[in-house]
Amino acid sequence: DVILTHNHNHHEHNHEHNQHSHKHNNEHSHEHNRSHEHENHHDHSHEHEHNHTTAHEHEHNHEHNHRGLQEIYSIINNSTLSDWVKETSKKTFYRLAIAEGKIHNIPPEQVHFHEVGAIDAIVDIVGACIGFELLGVKNFICSPLHVGRGFVNCAHGRFPVPAPATLELLKGIPTYSTNIEGELVTPTGAAIVSTICNEFIPLPQMRVERAGYGAGGRDPKDFPNVLRLLYGELAQENNSFQPTPILIAKNETITVIEANIDDMNPQIFGYLMERLLKHGALDVFYTPIYMKKNRPGVLLTVLTEQNNFENITATLFQETTTLGLRYYETNRRTLARHSTQVTTAFGLVDVKFACLENKIINVMPEYESCSSLAQKVNVALALVQTAASIAFEEQRETLQQEFYKG
Repeated sequence: DVILTHNHNHHEHNHEHNQHSHKHNNEHSHEHNRSHEHENHHDHSHEHEHNHTTAHEHEHNHEHNHRGLQEIYSIINNSTLSDWVKETSKKTFYRLAIAEGKIHNIPPEQVHFHEVGAIDAIVDIVGACIGFELLGVKNFICSPLHVGRGFVNCAHGRFPVPAPATLELLKGIPTYSTNIEGELVTPTGAAIVSTICNEFIPLPQMRVERAGYGAGGRDPKDFPNVLRLLYGELAQENNSFQPTPILIAKNETITVIEANIDDMNPQIFGYLMERLLKHGALDVFYTPIYMKKNRPGVLLTVLTEQNNFENITATLFQETTTLGLRYYETNRRTLARHSTQVTTAFGLVDVKFACLENKIINVMPEYESCSSLAQKVNVALALVQTAASIAFEEQRETLQQEFYKG
């Protein structure tokens, strides 16, 4: 349940794009369940940069770059983005083209975007879609939109808020206005929210698990231009929640990528592993094998989340000599893992621990933390590791109660 909130707070901007609908159940897993709620905080997730200034008039004069729909499609298609990001971005731009075309009485294919076609808008829309994909949700909910009031200067003159294209995009979506002056929903923002969100309702009953904030580039005098994202679980029909204890094993599907290599400089393997892990690989390992003509080689194996597949394969083709890759999906079960800090006679040490059935069953002081501290105080690494383990045991029960939420 993602709750994107545009935190325009005071203005009742109710943009709380509380994208909170993410069902942590089966909808929460990789489900773009986002509930964008434009709530009374103007918490609107994607900022659209809404031009939220306190001024009466906003100008839609971003960059008067004139780009047609096909040109924008070409830019997106030629990127290395995932198929979902490409298609959702193009769908968003097509909605914009339909709205602009209706205002100018021309087909969407003949629309030449002024502000919308500028590079900044392409980045806004594509960047938003990338963010939605990374959230791993499918259901997004948005609160009613606070459109603001006053006038806005567009390429074709001065219009009342919301601008014509914005109003066209908001058809069927609940909106409202208060005494907040200025344009609070732009065409770009309206296109994004109308494409992504499944519902437009006030913040529903939900269990919030995480919240994130991001500030926009503008700095209005009377309210903060802040985006808030809430992520959690929607209540079920009987207003209850699924029991979701944190300390349980989790089943998930990942992608395994493999390649046999016998003609690459051995020095590259170490560098390659660092690159893959930096790009989000879950694990990388090498297995000695014998290949054609009894040549010794290496079986390269990479584990990755499904939505990171394109990124990992691009890195492999760029950095290795392989001409092909094998890949397949597999299931895995992982223990819930958490981190904490413990105090030892030598200083603070990071410790990670794993849990099963609400019990801590595996504890391991972090190597980097212990190594750094051992060098700093000039003692044996084993002493720091032992001290960290003892310190953890002294607070095991407290930590177990803190991390378990049944």
